[in-house]
Amino acid sequence: MNHPGFYVEDLEVGASASSSRTVSESDITKFAEVSGDFNPVHMDEEFARRTHFGSRIAHGMLTASFVSAMLANQLPGPGCIYVSQSLKFKAPVRIGDTVTTRVTVTNVRTSRKLVTLKTEVFVGDALVLDGEALAHVPSRATPETT
Repeated sequence: MNHPGFYVEDLEVGASASSSRTVSESDITKFAEVSGDFNPVHMDEEFARRTHFGSRIAHGMLTASFVSAMLANQLPGPGCIYVSQSLKFKAPVRIGDTVTTRVTVTNVRTSRKLVTLKTEVFVGDALVLDGEALAHVPSRATPETT
C-alpha cells in the first residue's frame, strides 16, 4: 500500500505548508449544527452587536479545525494522527474573512515517530490563532496499516 502523506523520515525542521479559505455564513451554521455550539455571539447578529466584538464571529474551534485539516491533508498529511494541540485565540474571525492557515515543523523525533508543528492562522497580516501541535507520523521502516 502506498502512503500518500509524508513519512517521519521525510520531515525536517522548517518544512511548512499553508492554505487559505474564506469563512462563510454556511460554515458557521454547519459548525454550530455539528458541534452543538449555538452561542449567540456566533448565531445572532443583534446579540453579537452588543458584545465587545461588535458583530458575529466564527467559533474559535471552527478556526482551529483549519489546523486539523492542514495536518490531515498537507503536512504531515494523510496517515498522521493528531496527538495534541495548544491554542491561543488572539483575534476574532468574522463571516467573509479569508483565513490563511500555516503549519511549520519545529521538531522531529524519528525514533518515536512524533513531529511538533507551530500552528498559525492569519486574517491578512493579523495572527488570529497561535499554537503548537504534536502529530504521530508513519515511518517508512514500519508503515501503519489501517
